[in-house]
Amino acid sequence: MFAGQNPFISASKAALRASGLPLEEVSPGEARRRYPQIDFSGVAAVLFEPEAGYLRARDACEHIAARVAAEGGSYSSAAVRGPVRLDGPLRRVTLADGSSLEADAFVFACGPWMPSLFPDVLGSLIAVTRQEIYYFGPDAGDSRFTGECLPVWLDAGERFVYGIPGDVNTSFKVADDTPGPPMDPTTDDRVPDAQGVDRIRRFLSRRFPALSGAPLVRAEVCQYESTPDAHFIIDRHPLSPNVWLVGGGSGHGFKMGPAVGELVASLVLGEAAVDPAFALARFASPPPGGWRAKWS
Repeated sequence: MFAGQNPFISASKAALRASGLPLEEVSPGEARRRYPQIDFSGVAAVLFEPEAGYLRARDACEHIAARVAAEGGSYSSAAVRGPVRLDGPLRRVTLADGSSLEADAFVFACGPWMPSLFPDVLGSLIAVTRQEIYYFGPDAGDSRFTGECLPVWLDAGERFVYGIPGDVNTSFKVADDTPGPPMDPTTDDRVPDAQGVDRIRRFLSRRFPALSGAPLVRAEVCQYESTPDAHFIIDRHPLSPNVWLVGGGSGHGFKMGPAVGELVASLVLGEAAVDPAFALARFASPPPGGWRAKWS
């Protein structure tokens, strides 16, 4: 849903059609007929992708861990002791409990912890922001906000808000995709901000009027780890040839996991070259004040 002419409209249409994916341009009037539970006031354009869906991230990660074990690999939950400063090949990493892991190659895909693990290389290239996610409970028996009656939606207005309809196991999810304030993923609390809750409630009252009084069932505080150009960093450590740095998801990392995984595997095995779009070299000449200043 777009409030006005937005470059994202034409870019989305071009990308989807280039990939052969079906796309409908729906008038606001037709959208009201299809989805009367949405107030389309102020919406100038609507795009509908009939084959789109959403991923259950936790379920997917648990499945991957299970498949790794089934293939003979191992999965451990542990923390690497940082910062990791290198001036040659890495032979082992030290964990927080004092133990260590040895390997021929290391891939660090540590999300918002990347800048603190590699402050000399990534400290000025990845900004970590606080992103709040809310789950609201429709009235009992009200099926208008389930996946049977409503698609995943994006509202590209003054702020970029998105949501996922509920089902028997989940409530109605709403999140603001606008980059939030800086956060430390290790020490900052994960309690939602009262101002954020109020802002989302005002949004619900305007766009989904029937949910204006819906109870907040639960909330989460996640984080984005964004690069200055919002593209991934997938490259060797500049001082260690057997260490790969994979991060900068910029809010769109998980759904690209399979493609990123294939790319990283091919790099580690020497079957592919680093894509310049993801290389550290693209940040070789930061502006005055550093990339963090430009990103902010």
